[in-house]
Amino acid sequence: MTITDPTWTFFTVLCIILFAPIVFSRLHIPNLVGMILAGVVVGKHCTGLLQQDVSFELFGKVGIYFIMFLAGLEMDMQNLKQNRYSGVLFGLITTLLPFLFGFFSGYSLLQYSVPASLLLACIFASHTLVSYTIVGRYGMTHDVSVTVSVLATVFALLSALLFLAAMAGVLEGSGDAGFWALFVGKIILYIGFMFLLLPHGVRYFFKRVTEPIMQFTFTLAVVFLSAAIAKEFCGLEAIFGAFLSGLVLNRFIPATSPLMSRLEFMAGALFIPYFLIGVGMMINVKPLFQSTHAITVVIIMVVASTLSKLLAAIITRRLLRYNAAQGLMMFGLTEAHAAGALAMVIVGTQLQVEPGVPLMNGDILDGVVLTILISCIISGIVTDQAAKALKLLKDTTAATRRDSTPQDDEKILIPVNNPATVGTILRTAIMMRNPKLNRGLICMNIISDSDLNQLTRQHAEDCLGAAAKLAAAADVPLQTQTRLAVNFATATIHAMNENDASEILIGLHRKRHPSDSFFGSYAQSLIDNMQRQLSIVHLSIPANTIRKIIVAVPPKAQYERGYYRWINRVARIAEDLTCTMEFYTTDDTARTLIPYMQQRHPSVAATYEAFDLWADLPALRHEVHPDHLLVVVTARPGSISWNKSMAGIPRQLEKHFASTSLLIIYPDQQESAPGSYLANGPTPHPSASADNPITRWLSRWITESV
Repeated sequence: MTITDPTWTFFTVLCIILFAPIVFSRLHIPNLVGMILAGVVVGKHCTGLLQQDVSFELFGKVGIYFIMFLAGLEMDMQNLKQNRYSGVLFGLITTLLPFLFGFFSGYSLLQYSVPASLLLACIFASHTLVSYTIVGRYGMTHDVSVTVSVLATVFALLSALLFLAAMAGVLEGSGDAGFWALFVGKIILYIGFMFLLLPHGVRYFFKRVTEPIMQFTFTLAVVFLSAAIAKEFCGLEAIFGAFLSGLVLNRFIPATSPLMSRLEFMAGALFIPYFLIGVGMMINVKPLFQSTHAITVVIIMVVASTLSKLLAAIITRRLLRYNAAQGLMMFGLTEAHAAGALAMVIVGTQLQVEPGVPLMNGDILDGVVLTILISCIISGIVTDQAAKALKLLKDTTAATRRDSTPQDDEKILIPVNNPATVGTILRTAIMMRNPKLNRGLICMNIISDSDLNQLTRQHAEDCLGAAAKLAAAADVPLQTQTRLAVNFATATIHAMNENDASEILIGLHRKRHPSDSFFGSYAQSLIDNMQRQLSIVHLSIPANTIRKIIVAVPPKAQYERGYYRWINRVARIAEDLTCTMEFYTTDDTARTLIPYMQQRHPSVAATYEAFDLWADLPALRHEVHPDHLLVVVTARPGSISWNKSMAGIPRQLEKHFASTSLLIIYPDQQESAPGSYLANGPTPHPSASADNPITRWLSRWITESV
């Protein structure tokens, strides 16, 4: 019985998506393989339970687009720049070796014609990132082997399709110089549109539209527009456009943003499983049981394609000196033949060597389709094992590092009082937090004892509710609190101590009349009465449209106890936003800062400019653009990095940087408790935590004199 009703068809697919992982996980088979095998079972070539209607064609295309889009979206751009040549090298090797193996297998072993053997070679040379979702599930998308494999995938698929286009032009008599000149011109125009024009439109949209559903819809529209133009205008496969759209949107959709969570959820919950099931439904396993010749063809194709991809991964791994797990990852990601192979199969059935004789007959077609099935199974299993090995290696290295360095006592407290600014503050906190520790945030609203009524209670619920909604969308644990107090600053400090918070993040005070100070009385009280890190944030543009972070660091900042804490927080923002950092500081401070960034945050492109005229902070106004974030690291009176010119920072910021996105940081100066965070670095100056007023005054006098 075949299900034809759309409602029952969709219900059956949902049941497969729900129960297939449960069943196959008990058999220790990756979910990806389980989906494909389930598709084989319900397809027309097996039980015939489902027919491959238009929904599988639509959702299947969306699924493969999502795979390539997420590959570009989750790409570490700094890692991509650093390893682009390695990716091209792997792409060249993993294209040429399978191409030669494919042609030899078709022409010499299977006795196919030269055009048919060349088509088989193109199919072997190409591959699809079917198992990329496994990598994402283990959180290994930023590993260098994954980056190199993604670049190699694009190179191999593009090379194979270009060769196939040339072969089709020869067979059809249209592959002249004019054809290729027009083809190359279209590609140049397309790439120019994607990387020169489209980013301006994307930035314009995200600056003016913050509604989540609109942003999600816009993102999908960009993906499909890019895919459609690549296919219809350039004659390339649409998955190229999907991948390029991921690269374009990479800097606009941070990894910790709610939009990224929604995209990954929709892809993993529906579209990618639909694609995998659809691939399985196309597989016909009956030839394996009907003819020994069919079995021979499949064995030769599978062995040739698998062995060639394995050799390519081994050779490249040795040339690049990667470890065994990374080599296994490279093989797993480049083994599967799916979207590209299917596109070439369709082209092969349409091309004719001579009138009435198709280039690809039924024998080749069955062998290629079964090769797709087996290659996807091998790819899923190998990638799963490689991801586990890399994850274990990474965790072991991290554990060793944790044993050798004290732990970060990260716990961020966020007082909120304005629903309109909750998003900015919470978004900044999410970017600052360490996702590996996965410690929750604490969001607090304070109600004055003298102003307690139903209206103020509702206001507190609105603030905390908005924060909880944003945190849930980003999949970040959040604890909410409401406190009654007479003095807001005192209540905040008490809450920080009660919750053992490591730092506080607040929004910048909004001046209501000219007599108000720039920071406001609340922030100033926190500055004067607490020693833990205090960060004050104000974003004039959406965070995902920030292109560069400029950090002003005072002299002797490296001697503060909280030196490495604030570096890590700001560096995580840069990692999340995929933007560069430029430090303005002294040469002495840069000698510790830049090496630390290179060691702990290698994905961030960090540079520095010599800057010791701290009294002339407005000089930076010529370096700070509207799409930059200015981070000002200051200090409290009595600390080693304090100097008298810092007293004028609020006035200078208000006068020269009022419309600039700002993050003002007062570093941690509290004496560290056992086990609290002090990364390896210079020994803090004793005066940094001195609580004796005479010692503080003497330290300040010495510092200013120096």
